[in-house]
Amino acid sequence: MGDYSERDKERWAEEPIKLNQTSRSEFERDRARVLHSAALRRLAAKTQVVLVGESDFPRTRLTHSLECAQIGRELGAALGADPDLVDAACLAHDLGHPPFGHNGEAALDEAATPCGGFEGNAQSLRVLTRLEAKIATSEGSSAGLNLTRATLDAATKYPWAKEDKSTKYGVYPDDLPVFDWMRAGTEPGRRCLEAQVMDWADDVAYSVHDLEDGLHSGHVPAAALADPATRTSIAQLAADRYYPGEVAETEAAAARLLALPFWATGFDGTLTALVALKRMTSELIARLSTAAVQATRAKHGDTDLRRYDADFVVPDETRAECAVLKSLADHFVMRRDETLREQARQREQLAALVAAVLQHAPRSLEPWLRDAWAQAGDDAGRLRVVVDQVASLTDTSAAVWFARWGNQ
Repeated sequence: MGDYSERDKERWAEEPIKLNQTSRSEFERDRARVLHSAALRRLAAKTQVVLVGESDFPRTRLTHSLECAQIGRELGAALGADPDLVDAACLAHDLGHPPFGHNGEAALDEAATPCGGFEGNAQSLRVLTRLEAKIATSEGSSAGLNLTRATLDAATKYPWAKEDKSTKYGVYPDDLPVFDWMRAGTEPGRRCLEAQVMDWADDVAYSVHDLEDGLHSGHVPAAALADPATRTSIAQLAADRYYPGEVAETEAAAARLLALPFWATGFDGTLTALVALKRMTSELIARLSTAAVQATRAKHGDTDLRRYDADFVVPDETRAECAVLKSLADHFVMRRDETLREQARQREQLAALVAAVLQHAPRSLEPWLRDAWAQAGDDAGRLRVVVDQVASLTDTSAAVWFARWGNQ
């Protein structure tokens, strides 16, 4: 098993020599670039599950990314991967998400049909390699944050372009040159170990924390899994949407979770209840993380694992438990009538905003995107610039922009 190579540490564009050099590693520099980016800051006002501003307790897309990075960093370190590399990938994995979470992603995908659609993961690569201002190429175009090859690869959850029936993909046709540079010499479609760790850290973070937020808000009943009929419904939803196996496996997973000594059986907002809820959150993260590390070590031994040395192993039972946790938030939070009505309004607003910004462009675009508009060769290219603009907005600024441009 090898160390990270000089090729792993290469960057897409040559950079000027920094006047005040430090002793940081290349992956520490990558992490710092993502951490200081405007795209990461904007996640503070982008929906995770509960709408931004509805309460001060629930996660935003930013706090989710920070928690994902903490989990991923420890997972990577436990396997011998560079913790700063995994940390950077986790921080970067949601940078392309638009306002209003996955609901906004669906709205922009429809609005962007004439230019090839929209996908949050492909948009993240676009942010990292083109849209975020940090490094310019010798020709004067943007190289984005100009992260190392290994960090870009680790941040790419779906390392393939869109196919006819694919709903998840990691690159738009415009961005294939840097994608092909990043993926040169790798097996098509295979994810590096660090990307697999990032993906599991993402699943662990949002499955556990969305449940915590749902319990705290009162949307998820603490005794949900104790009711046989509800438990069956949750297990069925988990098998239908989040787990590729049989419903019997998710039913067994729900029963295991319910039997855990730290599983919350009630929540009334008191200090005692908050302490119990936080213990459950911590124990669940440890349970899901430790099971994967132990399974990976059991298969690959105790040597340091990096890049394409090995694949990350998550036991089926652990994936089934994670699927049940996701389904609890899905069933009780995302499927509420109030949530569905608000989501419909958000989709209409984003579609109208794309049309309005397109109509008034380039005046309606922020200055950093006007050169891209001028250089676009056709209507599809110009629409892509508008989609980049709308995707960069937060939940709050999208409403402000709609009020400004939607009424002109």
